[in-house]
Amino acid sequence: MSELNTNSQNTNGSGESHGAVAELDVEGAVHERYTGGAQEMEPQLCCPVDYDPKFLKILPAEIIERDYGCGDPSAYVNEGERVLDLGSGGGKICYILSQKVGASGSVVGVDMNDTMLALANKYRDELAEKIGWGNVEFKKGKIQDLRTDLDAVEAHLAEHPVNDLESYGALDRFANDQKVSQPLIAEGSVDVVVSNCVLNLVRAEDKSVLFEEIFRVLARGGRAVISDIVADEPIPESMRNDPDLWSGCISGAFLESEFLGAFEQAGFHGIEILEWQSEPWRTIHGIEFRSVTLVAYKGKQGPCMEGKQAVVYKGPFKFAEDDDGHRYPRGQRVAVCEKTFGILRKGSYAESFVFLDPLEAIQDAEPFDCSRTVLRHPRESKGMDYDVTTEAADDCCAPGSDCC
Repeated sequence: MSELNTNSQNTNGSGESHGAVAELDVEGAVHERYTGGAQEMEPQLCCPVDYDPKFLKILPAEIIERDYGCGDPSAYVNEGERVLDLGSGGGKICYILSQKVGASGSVVGVDMNDTMLALANKYRDELAEKIGWGNVEFKKGKIQDLRTDLDAVEAHLAEHPVNDLESYGALDRFANDQKVSQPLIAEGSVDVVVSNCVLNLVRAEDKSVLFEEIFRVLARGGRAVISDIVADEPIPESMRNDPDLWSGCISGAFLESEFLGAFEQAGFHGIEILEWQSEPWRTIHGIEFRSVTLVAYKGKQGPCMEGKQAVVYKGPFKFAEDDDGHRYPRGQRVAVCEKTFGILRKGSYAESFVFLDPLEAIQDAEPFDCSRTVLRHPRESKGMDYDVTTEAADDCCAPGSDCC
């Protein structure tokens, strides 16, 4: 974790600013602390995390000791996936991910701290040989701007120094052209975005753009798995003005009641808390700060088409409601569009529903009105002329019973 913070304001987690703190050089404080943290272990930056030891065996002590996170999002990544690690720091999570996704997967780490990037790249060839494949690369960029390749911009600047308005304009045009023609991370190019205690270091006015960028780079059906620090109460200005608390992931922490909402506002669905630290990592002036890991999915956008499909919510609650406002009364056949049917069959949704396909696939599907919740009559799925009579099934009774 070493994403540079250029914040001059703080947020309560929703992007709302709470007053200027111009007297505090947040960017300098964070850069200095994490540059030092890449050279020497900084215990106060670390929230204890239990990683699977089998993935740590091959990692150099230097990388393990200089990793600063609060969770393990790599635990929720699968073989063959394309993964992006935001604020990759010394590369620990990236090298764990490399082992998990296998030779068919890929891992990209993005960070903007040169010292951290140097540490991550130092062992890249050695670890590729030990793992058996080289599927990790590190790129220099801001996590709230995954279009701008800072290495490319710096290379251009070295050849074309800025010394007047004309050269400044040329640099600006180069950067804008690069964002379009060769973005650092292309749209829809990754299956999973992970981040380990870094989003809280992005300045308040960039938070909404940060979530938009995460959404942009994910492929349809992809997901974000994020570990970060949340606060159970709003953070007072006195703490927001403290450079040590800011660089220590305290002053910029999300308000826990609004952390998930930030993903919802960005267009994600299926947002779920995977890990919630029961005991706070730190408590300052009565405010509790703890680690939370969540997952959020991309893919609810798009047309709704009629497939004569239905789902039955199994319970235990009286009803469930999804991110599109669909309401699922317990035990009832609810009509859903093809898109929603597919969404519910994936991830943690699947265990909560029974899925009912039509007997015959629908050809030339028509638009489905997803703005309302309606029940599906069984005949809609079976067909209005369905008139089959069958014998009792041989296996209708439980094993060992004599009911048949």
